[in-house]
Amino acid sequence: MKSKMIFGFHAVTSRIRHEASTVEEIYVDSERNDRRMQDLLIAAKAAGVRIIHADDQRLSNIVGTRRHQGVVAKAGELSLARNLDELLDAIDGPPLLLVLDGITDPHNLGACLRVADGVGAHAVIAPKDRAVGLNATAAKVASGAAETVPYITVTNLARTLRELKERDVLLVGTSDDVDSKTIYDVDFSGGCAIVMGSEGEGMRRLTRETCDVLVSVPMYGTVESLNVSVASGVCLYEARRQRLPKAV
Repeated sequence: MKSKMIFGFHAVTSRIRHEASTVEEIYVDSERNDRRMQDLLIAAKAAGVRIIHADDQRLSNIVGTRRHQGVVAKAGELSLARNLDELLDAIDGPPLLLVLDGITDPHNLGACLRVADGVGAHAVIAPKDRAVGLNATAAKVASGAAETVPYITVTNLARTLRELKERDVLLVGTSDDVDSKTIYDVDFSGGCAIVMGSEGEGMRRLTRETCDVLVSVPMYGTVESLNVSVASGVCLYEARRQRLPKAV
């Protein structure tokens, strides 16, 4: 089983809570003995996870950053769905997906995963190339969502989008230069995938052309656009709002 390092209290605690069997060992700051650390150690011991005490410098060397909060875990791959067919076959009801076309900032990816978890999206889909990938920084920013939301990477995003269309999933692309239609003009009640472009250039041409409809997030202030994770949250929660049971 391939292992990776995850760090930060949210990410490590969530992994122990949801998939303790994948955690091989945790490294903790021997100088830290606050309540948060004590709770983590209790959970780790209860799950039978090996605990290794280390100093701050060693922890920083392991993950390449000092923002580890005093806890690092060596863990195997998750058992979440890792391919599109497996994911879609397991969904009960209309799918709600987030597609990220070329996100390169791990902080943005982590925040997108966090909002996807919050809204109950079934998965986040992204290309393998020209994208950041689910690294330790993204997992930490996700605050545990990397352990609960399937992150599916695909070799050919345009082909994947066409496969989604064949499964009656509506592809809703977002763009700042669309004036005729906003997210509030779209019916999200069926299966849908919200497609977000990269931080600077937006969606690639082929991705844009494959979408069923292009919409914008209306802006009423002086800034021209939102951060990709914020825009993802706005769109996903509008989709979730439309799926709420109607009052009788």
